[in-house]
Amino acid sequence: MTSARRRVLAATAAATAAIALAACGSSGTTAAPAGSSGAPAVSGTVTVFAAASLKGSFTELGKKFEAAYPGTKVTFNFGGSSTLAQSIVGGAPADVFAAASPATMKTVTDAKAATGDPAVFVRNTLEIAVPKGNPKHIAGLKDLTGVKTALCAKEVPCGAAADKALDAAGVKLTPVTLEQDVKGALTKVELGEVDASLVYRTDVKADAAKIDGVEFPEAASAVNDYPIAALARAGNADGAAAFVGYIRSADARKLLAEAGFQTP
Repeated sequence: MTSARRRVLAATAAATAAIALAACGSSGTTAAPAGSSGAPAVSGTVTVFAAASLKGSFTELGKKFEAAYPGTKVTFNFGGSSTLAQSIVGGAPADVFAAASPATMKTVTDAKAATGDPAVFVRNTLEIAVPKGNPKHIAGLKDLTGVKTALCAKEVPCGAAADKALDAAGVKLTPVTLEQDVKGALTKVELGEVDASLVYRTDVKADAAKIDGVEFPEAASAVNDYPIAALARAGNADGAAAFVGYIRSADARKLLAEAGFQTP
């Protein structure tokens, strides 16, 4: 094990212990801020690579983290999990990876680019996104065969989940476009370029002013776990450990639940 990897593991353990101590003393409602007894000294920039579906929630949580740890700055790179994983394996500078599926996280762990075991912090399910008012009267997956539909590419977690759901429904679908992340699929509906797309329910909820969502029972066959991990080549090991600990805190879980994510 390299000295850098040992340093990140030690920082992660320290941050986890600090979070646990804070939970015991405050009913588990907040993460331990900088300067708390047992908390690692955290400062500087924390670079987080995160699934596109986490953009709204993580942007807000990043601000809360900065408030809890004065002197820190969280920067994000949001995108398709598979693309982000390949970038990390290729050496892109990042401290934390939050993926939309265990499969994409495995790309990173197999390359020994993560520290410790990734922790699943939320789950997400699919909905059918349609224009406001649902003009095509879509009620389920079978209705998608007669309309223009956007899907995520199969290598992207939302695309893999869509394949599982469509298989469960016995539906063969030819999409008019395959997008590299869930936001791309959602945008096609917003712009009126397609009649529907399969996206996460959190994206439907966040974009409720522009689109409607249609639930379908086969979504239960395609629930995605979201794992998070500090990275072995983190330039800010203490910051990476603290951010992972914060995302697993009660404060973060509450905000994520409000956004529509499920508790694992």
